[in-house]
Amino acid sequence: MKFYIDNLPIIFPYDRIYPEQYAYMCDLKRTLDATGHCVLEMPSGTGKTVSLLSLIVSYQQFYPTKRKLVYCSRTVPEIEKALAELKRLMAYRLECAETAEEKEKERNFMGMGLTSRKNLCINPEVAKEKKGKVVDAKCRDLTNSVVCEKARENPGSVEICEWHENLGKLDPGALFPTGIWTLEDILDYAREKVICPYFAVRRMMGFADVVIYSFHYLLDPKVADQVSKDLSKDAIVVFDEAHNIDNVCIESLSIDLTRPMLDSASRSIVKLGDRIDEIKTTDAAKLQDEYAKLVEGLQEPDIDDEDVVMGNPTLPDDLLNEAIPGNIRKAEHFVAFLKRFVEYLKTRMRVLHVVAETPLSFLQHLKDITYIERRPLRFCAERLQSLIRTLELSRLDEYSALQKIASFATLVATYEKGFLLILEPFETEAATVPNPVFHFTCLDPSLAIKPVFERFSSVVITSGTISPLDMYPKMLQFTPVVQETYPMTLTRNAFLPLVITRGSDQVAISSRFEVRNDPAVVRNFGSILVEYSKIVPDGIVAFFPSYLYMESIVAAWNDMGILNEVWKHKLIFVETPDANETSIALENYRRACDNGRGAVLLSVARGKVSEGIDFDHNYGRAVIMFGVPYQYTESRILKARLEYLRDAYRIRESEFLGFDAMRNAAQCVGRVLRGKTDWGLMVFADKRFARADKRSKLPRWINQYITETAANLSTDMALTLSKLFMRTISQNPNENQTGISLWTLEDIEKAQAKQKALALEAEQQRGSEEEGYGDGGLDDNTFMDFDLDS
Repeated sequence: MKFYIDNLPIIFPYDRIYPEQYAYMCDLKRTLDATGHCVLEMPSGTGKTVSLLSLIVSYQQFYPTKRKLVYCSRTVPEIEKALAELKRLMAYRLECAETAEEKEKERNFMGMGLTSRKNLCINPEVAKEKKGKVVDAKCRDLTNSVVCEKARENPGSVEICEWHENLGKLDPGALFPTGIWTLEDILDYAREKVICPYFAVRRMMGFADVVIYSFHYLLDPKVADQVSKDLSKDAIVVFDEAHNIDNVCIESLSIDLTRPMLDSASRSIVKLGDRIDEIKTTDAAKLQDEYAKLVEGLQEPDIDDEDVVMGNPTLPDDLLNEAIPGNIRKAEHFVAFLKRFVEYLKTRMRVLHVVAETPLSFLQHLKDITYIERRPLRFCAERLQSLIRTLELSRLDEYSALQKIASFATLVATYEKGFLLILEPFETEAATVPNPVFHFTCLDPSLAIKPVFERFSSVVITSGTISPLDMYPKMLQFTPVVQETYPMTLTRNAFLPLVITRGSDQVAISSRFEVRNDPAVVRNFGSILVEYSKIVPDGIVAFFPSYLYMESIVAAWNDMGILNEVWKHKLIFVETPDANETSIALENYRRACDNGRGAVLLSVARGKVSEGIDFDHNYGRAVIMFGVPYQYTESRILKARLEYLRDAYRIRESEFLGFDAMRNAAQCVGRVLRGKTDWGLMVFADKRFARADKRSKLPRWINQYITETAANLSTDMALTLSKLFMRTISQNPNENQTGISLWTLEDIEKAQAKQKALALEAEQQRGSEEEGYGDGGLDDNTFMDFDLDS
């Protein structure tokens, strides 16, 4: 389908389009035209990815200044999905191209995905490793420039990676032909040509029109510094599934230190000392050269990607051009400095009470005790990187604890505000054996994403569950030009949201701390599951606020005989914190849904299942949310963050906690609906969901279908409504969706004509108002029509 938005020709790879998709594209175009940022919430399962790609690719191909698209997604399956969608779109665009020139333009378009070495390495010696850190370290040992030099001078003297070597023989801009490359395609092509897929993609990123990768490649400064530093400023950045973007920002700047980590760092420091002594006797000039370089300034001319040991956590450019402080220039002085710093951290960990302090107070105490100044600490990460390169160390995964401590030193000395240090000597309140953890926690999500907003002209934040929209600009400190949430147009209600506030015995149900383990509440929760497992076909997914609560409830259900009741109708599978166990449970759950036995999956909000796994069609005919998924409010880190949000951005604690709980609840129930042909039940089982302030924080597309009668039900009333809904939905739909929830080209043109007519009318009205003071304005009917169809 080809249509125009203003003067921009859009090629959309399907012959029908949802009204939401059209509205979404219009707002996206407005954002790109204004070169600003936007927050857009599009209902789950309405083709958000294809709309985004269609519009942005049309935009890139139409305007001569081709802006690169950087599309960030959260998980590898989501990256794969976006690449497959892009591949399909480009094949369709090539079919639609009319002239030879247009065809050539479409053929020359290039898109590729990037993921970690662990997923892309094809060297059997390295790829057999299970841990990402070990794969990275082994890869560096085989590919850094020193090893490659030695191999060229004296072939066979050192082990190198032939896949990586072959890249050097090719022209860096032509490692891949043009086209769209999914991760699978990249691996197949690299195997065939015997080249390294990971570094091939890294080198081709400058030549690609679309790059699809993980959030961390832009938000985590240590990684972004290596991977994304060459992206042009006019690139369009999209964060898809960005409802948890604030948490990703905070994680990327937070560090936790433990006792075993400090012990490992101490061992690494001893190794460094030995290696320095060894080099002093064999090649003292090398250390002298490094010293001379450091006197001049920190910025080394050009370091190859293969030689970067670890990115810099934060340092601004002006600091990088400074000379390194004198007391850590010499290698042996720097090692002594690290030793002293690690010993100080070890003594801090011997404290048996909780300590919370700001970076400034930590630095003051550090200076009083060890005379370590703030300035050399800021250069710690860079200085360590330089030393590791000079000493030509191998197996860097063994030095990861020391690298972490160097990053910690740099961060703590760089930032004064927005961070807190919390030392927790015991794992739990009741524990008696100390197991201290030093949390250096970031409280301000805007710190990590600020460089992205400053550097790129258009940043799009989008997800299916991102309500309330105004929270994100507040937390991330940016001003969007467009902020929009879209309703869902359906010819018949494809999902039924129900709020159950009490059991059939009229006892109120809630996961509030005071009543969550009350036998009556637990029994009522159990009876909801039993009754729904009797009437719902195939799969049911149930979510709990936390693993702890799920364990206690399932144990209580077992004692009450509730699980035996459920087993009569469906099998039960449980999500656990272990990823492998969970994927086996998921596989068997799907098998049970396929073969007609039916199954229930018990899972946790904020867990793996609630985030990236779709339960389309028979895999999820009902989602039950047991309780409101609040975070564990006794956590000291959360308390510190709430306090910071209140003081810095005037966001009240209750406002943030409510927002966080409801976005997670919406994320869980949104799993049930993966398209307009899909249908399912959304059951909110907690009396607090009946309150208007809670419901208003749900996405508009869910909220619009919660009727007054369905907002305060007992279990038996909810079951009656559910049976009625399932009986209705399973009838053959005679009504045609076209024109209402599916638009053809004529419908788009009608909507555009209507929009123009209304705009013209409003313009004339304004003109006549300026001439005289008639009451004027549009009548109510016009507004109603406009709302429904535009």
